[in-house]
Amino acid sequence: MIVKVSNLVKRYGDLIALDHFKLDVAEGEIFGLLGPNGSGKTTAINCILSLLTFDKGEIEVFDKKMTPSSYDLKKDIGVIMQNVAVIEELTVYENIDFFCGLYVPDKEIRKKLVKEAIDFVGLGDFTKFYPKKLSGGLLRRLNIACGIAHKPRLIIMDEPTVAVDPQSRNNILEGIVRLNREGATVIYTSHYMEEVEQICTRIGIMDKGRIVAMGTNEELKGMIRVGEKISIEFLTADPKDYVEFVESMPYIAAVEVQDRTMLIKTERGHNGLSTILTELQTKNIKVGRVYCELPTLNDVFLEITGKELRDGKEK
Repeated sequence: MIVKVSNLVKRYGDLIALDHFKLDVAEGEIFGLLGPNGSGKTTAINCILSLLTFDKGEIEVFDKKMTPSSYDLKKDIGVIMQNVAVIEELTVYENIDFFCGLYVPDKEIRKKLVKEAIDFVGLGDFTKFYPKKLSGGLLRRLNIACGIAHKPRLIIMDEPTVAVDPQSRNNILEGIVRLNREGATVIYTSHYMEEVEQICTRIGIMDKGRIVAMGTNEELKGMIRVGEKISIEFLTADPKDYVEFVESMPYIAAVEVQDRTMLIKTERGHNGLSTILTELQTKNIKVGRVYCELPTLNDVFLEITGKELRDGKEK
């Protein structure tokens, strides 16, 4: 295992931030770590990096015990946190060279690694720029380059795409996948469900300081009750008058109304669209737009934690 965390407990006074937290991350994974605000994600990462002490438990990285002085392990870890951490007085090139130099003292080797990192994140035209002259997306790319230039085996990314434009976000996600293909194991936290669905090979959902569900994207979707999500626009009747009628149909998990649209969730393993439309026809109800989709990772998150995340914001 690249990372193995066993029964980790971290308290802040009476607050239990991590409650016998367990985590295994295998080599070659892009592991997505999800959780609502305050669930313990960042605390867990800081403990794994030995930046925080903890009350109980064990942490192994690269099959060795992790301690504050485990510099032999830390040199093979790259960290990209939510808050951009670069030096304003240094140029793009100088920033990457400085952070790479913390791990690679040889100047010739470092020069090659810095160039590779610059090419990797697409900052070749900005090497002489100072951070304050970069856009938010380019600044995020610089932050990533500083964290990966020394070719770490394990890369930890804590919400690296917060507040960046869609194009920059896509560039970052594509870069993460390339890093993984080149041999890096990645732990990735985000509030953007679609990102995690897109790139992560396995996902853990945290709540109240512990992992409450873990598996692939499809395995997690198979754990919940909800199957299809159906949206039906009513043209000739008020959908509020037919909520009980639809709820009485077999395999209906939930029904709600928004304006003139009825939103229906069916139970997992059952296709209810044709039955619902047929039954509505018996009431002489004309419908407009009809939309049907399979459950998303956000549906899994909502059912398991009782909280919903949309566009990175908790609801």
